[in-house]
Amino acid sequence: MSVPFLQQYRVGSYILKQKLAGNKRYPLVLMLEPLFQCNLACAGCGKIDYPEETLRRRLSVDECLHAVDECGAPVVSIAGGEPLIHKEMPQIVQGIIQRKKFVYLCTNALLLDARMDDYQPSPYLTFSIHLDGNRERHDASVCREGVYDKVIPVIEQALQRGFRVTVNCTLFQNETAEEVAEFFDTATKLGVEGINVSPGFSYEHAPRQDVFLQRSVSKRLFRSIFEIGKKRKLPWKFNHSSLYLDFLAGNQSYKCTPWGNPTRNLFGWQRPCYLLVDEGYATSFRELMEETDWDRYGVGNNPKCANCMAHCGFEPTAINDTFAHPLKALRVSMRGPRVEGPMALDPLQMSSESQHNTDKRKPFPIPVTVEHKTAAPSSDHSSGPDN
Repeated sequence: MSVPFLQQYRVGSYILKQKLAGNKRYPLVLMLEPLFQCNLACAGCGKIDYPEETLRRRLSVDECLHAVDECGAPVVSIAGGEPLIHKEMPQIVQGIIQRKKFVYLCTNALLLDARMDDYQPSPYLTFSIHLDGNRERHDASVCREGVYDKVIPVIEQALQRGFRVTVNCTLFQNETAEEVAEFFDTATKLGVEGINVSPGFSYEHAPRQDVFLQRSVSKRLFRSIFEIGKKRKLPWKFNHSSLYLDFLAGNQSYKCTPWGNPTRNLFGWQRPCYLLVDEGYATSFRELMEETDWDRYGVGNNPKCANCMAHCGFEPTAINDTFAHPLKALRVSMRGPRVEGPMALDPLQMSSESQHNTDKRKPFPIPVTVEHKTAAPSSDHSSGPDN
């Protein structure tokens, strides 16, 4: 994990206090969405499909800071929409920093060049920049040519000015392991603090539904990516726990922890998580935690969750596992995710086997071919698109 020691210490201390207090459900990251309006319309985004009157709405500074205080999580991820459109975003960020919370300001970076002077470098502030791949892949993902070439200089400028910078990458259909590895090389050479990566979640409201990965395909793809990574002289730096990366490679049987990253947006506290947008809202954080029927959600419990491997649900699970089994986490951190051998049982299969223990199905995962490039980049990047 590439997270600085101060943040690891503060977050670790927070988790330890929760466990000593006997709290089974507690937040790690507040997902704060002060607006839904965006200056892009990405193919895999399910967050901007709202009427014009909703897209014009904003959470106020006071509403945002009240949510931070109400939730109490040590980390706040400000998403959207495009947060830099919000005219009061500098005041929101400053208020969160004053509370000694770690802020990840998620942005597509198209406005960051003009707005960078509104912020000061701080160990509590990170620009989390949306970048789904190298030039062809990213521009296809955001459905606009030229975005990649605008983003890279802004990343370099932010780093030169002393800001913490990470890239937020979502993987979709038709990506090859070599293509993703080349992008990780690019991000690493840029000097970003870390890479945040996960398979795209199949939002029901996304403009396109043919871009999302199935769980079995995701695991095979990540194994191929990590296998390439083991041969790289310049190691990739990820903004994840080692066990979450191991989960992506199919080596951990995790169920999601939806309350780990609660979401506050224009409509209230979103049930049950950042990704499911049609399950209702709570009027307070306490109501969200105490009155949500958490057993209705997760892989094996809800068809909407069937292919989810997103970090907002499974990173909290991996972090809890790290505290429960620190030696296992250390071994994975030192050796990297395992890329050969049988995969761990999937929760969906475990649930099915408990109900149909006589079913003679093929073992999970089903065989999936991960495409490898055999020639220099050409039209391979043109098929398949996508915060």
